[in-house]
Amino acid sequence: MRGKKLVSLLLVGTLCFGMVFTSEASSASEAKKEAEEAKEKADKAKEESKELKEQKEQAETEKQTLTAQLDALLAEISEIEEKILKKEEEISLKEDELIQARVDENDQYESMKKRIKYMYENGNGQFVEILFEAKDLSDFLNKTEYISSISDYDRDMLVKYKQIVKEVEEQEAALQKEQDEMEAMQDELIEKQGNLQALLASKMEEIDGLKEEINSNAEKVQKLEAAAKAAADAARKKAEAEAAAKEAAARAAAEAEAAKNNSVASSGSAGESVVSGNGTFTHPCPGYTRISSTFGYRKAPLRGASTNHKGTDFAAPTGTPIYAAAAGTVTSSRYSGKAGNMIVINHGNGLQTYYMHCSRLFVSAGTKVSKGQNIGAVGTTGNSTGPHLHFQVMSGGVPVNPMNYM
Repeated sequence: MRGKKLVSLLLVGTLCFGMVFTSEASSASEAKKEAEEAKEKADKAKEESKELKEQKEQAETEKQTLTAQLDALLAEISEIEEKILKKEEEISLKEDELIQARVDENDQYESMKKRIKYMYENGNGQFVEILFEAKDLSDFLNKTEYISSISDYDRDMLVKYKQIVKEVEEQEAALQKEQDEMEAMQDELIEKQGNLQALLASKMEEIDGLKEEINSNAEKVQKLEAAAKAAADAARKKAEAEAAAKEAAARAAAEAEAAKNNSVASSGSAGESVVSGNGTFTHPCPGYTRISSTFGYRKAPLRGASTNHKGTDFAAPTGTPIYAAAAGTVTSSRYSGKAGNMIVINHGNGLQTYYMHCSRLFVSAGTKVSKGQNIGAVGTTGNSTGPHLHFQVMSGGVPVNPMNYM
């Protein structure tokens, strides 16, 4: 009985030992299998890292291409801007020619009216007397031809000046069309610039993402290689990987939150006439005598502005009344490029006054105005750094100091 118990104990021990051995063998096999799986995962991760690096190199090449395209586009935009500035200067010069042509036409028309009025009031008796004073038939024919030439001259000069006005208007329209086309081209280039910049930013984000993936993959490879070398340390590696994943997730969440926070974007009527002062001209903007820019040389306040200031600038709030410096005929009242809304008055005897940057215009071309008449309102249209009146006086087609007339 005692022997049976001993045999039973030995069998149980053997069985238990076998079970332990089998269990240890199974654990070793599982550890080896886990190590092989970890090595396969590490090799796969290395292959992924290689592919990511190739993608990153390709993205870097595309980034360089986009950068070169953007630089070329910026240079083209700069060139177009220079052309537009030059075209604006041509339009400005052509506007001056047009104004002078209209002034000449107006002067010729006024002279012709005076001669017609004289002939109407005095009749043709004086011309008959001139003809009767002829010494002979030849002299009589010469005087007759002279009287006829006066009328022909008036008619021919009016036709000539009207033709000049028409030609200058056509030239100005052609220049304006060219400028509009260049500005449209500039708008297209700016749109392309925006698209390229968006593509470039997207490509940089892609590169940054690939860098993060490469770095993440390198860490993954390192972990998998460590797991393959030491299957027994897999649990610890797994815990570290989980901790690293949590940290990466928290960091990604924090970065996403920071990125989210960073992405949040924190016509009227004219007034009464006013005449002031004792000069040839009344002050065009009485009550506002502060001069913000004098006549003659100055430092250009804006890009493309002239350093030779052709008039005097009176600083005044928008809407301040502007008065005609003297009686005359309005030869131009319209928007005129850099000058903005501008009025030009012809006073005769080669004298004209210009009123620029108006917010409102109360007179039109061909209007007769009196001295001190309210013709417009101060503004900041055209090329202007703030509300003011640019008052310019032209004598014989040459700008002169307005203060000499006030």
